[in-house]
Amino acid sequence: MHLIIAEKHIAAKRIAKILAPKEPKQVRVSGMDTFEYKYPDAEDRTVVMGLSGHIVQLDFPKAYNNWQKVDANELIDAEVITTPTHVKIVSALRKLGKEATHVTIATDYDREGELIGVEALNIIRKVNPDVEFDRVFYSAITKTEIEGAFAEPASIDFDLAGAGHSRQVIDLVWGASLTRYLSISAGRLGKLFLSVGRVQSPTLALIVDKEKERQAFVSKPYWEVNAILKDSDDALVNVQHKNSKFWEKEEADAVMEVIGDKASVSSVDSSKKTDKVPTPFNTTEFIGAASSIGFTASNAMRIAESLYTNGFISYPRTDNTVYPASIDLRAQIEIFTKGPFREYAQKLLAKDELVPTRGKKETTDHPPIYPASLAKKSELNEQDWKLYELVVRRFFATFADEAEWETMKVRFDISGEEFKANGARLVHQGWRWYYPYNAPQDRLLPALSEGDVLDVTGKEMLDKETQPPGRYGQGRLIKLMEDLGLGTKATRHEIISKLYSRAYVHGNPLQPTKTSFAVIEALEKYAPAITKHDMTSQLEEDMDSIAEGKVKEDNVLKESRTMLHEVFTELANNSENISESLRAGLREDKVIGECSECGSKLMVRRSKRGSRFIGCNGYPDCNFSLPLPKSGQIIVTEKICEEHGINHVKIINPGKRPWDLGCPQCNFIEWKKTQEEEKAKQPKVPIPDKITDVPGIGKVTAEKLKNAEINTIDELRQANAIELSKATSLPAGKIMKWQELVT
Repeated sequence: MHLIIAEKHIAAKRIAKILAPKEPKQVRVSGMDTFEYKYPDAEDRTVVMGLSGHIVQLDFPKAYNNWQKVDANELIDAEVITTPTHVKIVSALRKLGKEATHVTIATDYDREGELIGVEALNIIRKVNPDVEFDRVFYSAITKTEIEGAFAEPASIDFDLAGAGHSRQVIDLVWGASLTRYLSISAGRLGKLFLSVGRVQSPTLALIVDKEKERQAFVSKPYWEVNAILKDSDDALVNVQHKNSKFWEKEEADAVMEVIGDKASVSSVDSSKKTDKVPTPFNTTEFIGAASSIGFTASNAMRIAESLYTNGFISYPRTDNTVYPASIDLRAQIEIFTKGPFREYAQKLLAKDELVPTRGKKETTDHPPIYPASLAKKSELNEQDWKLYELVVRRFFATFADEAEWETMKVRFDISGEEFKANGARLVHQGWRWYYPYNAPQDRLLPALSEGDVLDVTGKEMLDKETQPPGRYGQGRLIKLMEDLGLGTKATRHEIISKLYSRAYVHGNPLQPTKTSFAVIEALEKYAPAITKHDMTSQLEEDMDSIAEGKVKEDNVLKESRTMLHEVFTELANNSENISESLRAGLREDKVIGECSECGSKLMVRRSKRGSRFIGCNGYPDCNFSLPLPKSGQIIVTEKICEEHGINHVKIINPGKRPWDLGCPQCNFIEWKKTQEEEKAKQPKVPIPDKITDVPGIGKVTAEKLKNAEINTIDELRQANAIELSKATSLPAGKIMKWQELVT
């Protein structure tokens, strides 16, 4: 039996359909669907099965799981074991592997894919040591690519798999040991542990350092002077003084004073400029383009992966920006002579020669991202179609001509002061016709000649101030990570997703939380190597060397452990300072502003029963408090409520969109208002005379309330529910319900 192993179920299904002489039979093995077929002249059958990405994971033995008993630095040299993550798939592999005479690994061709294939092969070889095996490489799941790949099988690249394996080991050891150390130092255990990672922490440091740069920025006021002109045909022209910024208000005032009612054209300079044709998409460029039209990096890659496995685009994880000679580019464009892109394809095919642009990076593993087949709009949902169309249009654009602009720079004299206006008009769309995203707009000026006189119909002076440097958007951050050697094309978007899920950042562009500041400031001060890209990029280069067969995996793992021991020596020398710095920083992370009643700090707190609320540091003298949602991680943002002077709050729940709660006090007021409106709609019920008449309050509960000095209906009505909950151990929600019944 010939066993073919693909990386995912859908890839296996497509490969089987392409290779089978007729519709393959779906057969269930150990609870997993496989696809089976047989050639008429073959003795044996062929079975194609899909994995689910990695089917095993690396971990430490259970003895190392106790954070309190096992020191973090003991994890550096601890044994790393492999455990199955998909029991049914492993069982199916063993069962099919026993009877297989030939195994073909058909997983994605990159480090991760090679490692996934080797993981599956190792499981099979344990039950069938002598099985023959080979490897097929392809960049698109299309008939041409798949048939070509299986016609020329090659050998498994064990060095490439070794590079992938080394990354897993290094990331596990670094992440687990540093996360444990910092979390214990900060007293943040359980779900609120402080995640630290070899790539994650230098990336977070970039974001925090950019935010510090913004905070240190001192805005400087300046003034602009503009005028509105009208020509003889009543066309309006907006002009700006030649000094785009006046740093002294007096100078701007002086110009405003002299502006008369006539303007003369002192010079007209017309010229042409061109927009260079864009290069083919690699992963980084694709994520950047997707980000510019509203996709997060992780969502863009998730959709791209789906488009690839369904055969619509080529493999989306690539550094290459040069189409290889093996792709028949004309034939690829001809695919689109039917369907919604027909007009664009026909225009390109009418060219005498199709010469695509070439980017700076050329690799041999995968081509740039290109459309592999024609998709119908009805086959895809709206988001999938948007990214598919982006890929198609970028592919077309790489064969097009440059875009040409006609530009005009006009200078005006108004009462001896020089003003300016710039115009631009797209005269030849070129590649922008195929790829219209984020195109600059025409800025049209009327036909003007030197000496023309126009009427001044208005003037204005604008107060402005310089702005701090912008935060990193996801696309820009991924490009910077690539430049610094942080992560790989396959992992950078995952690192950013992890920063969001750990509540280290929020929003896009990415804004760091106070927790991020606490972690990065402690590390930068006492263990800076963890936050610098140098060591991480060095390990990336070492892993590349493993893939190229230049060094052994064991040597790189040994070197990484040596580096980590050096880091822990630094941590040990500063352990008290690190703990104090982290705890102080994390306390600040809970502050949301000042109490309007006493001026003390308002902080996120927990009651004895575990419920969260915003309480005043002035307690017990001040009982001011606000409720918070029961679940989700709380992020205190920099936005401050104009009415109450406290910070807005966001709530993050795994797998859900962040909930922008806004000002907790405004939110609570709105909630109470809604409750009162709902209550007003209900039939009026007489207010109970005694506490024990309130539904839900029996003798035991009444005694608890009595011990908290709540003896009457009036005292219950006026009590602070949060504080009463603390005093009685009764749920605050129940107390609020009783208060509603007696109000």
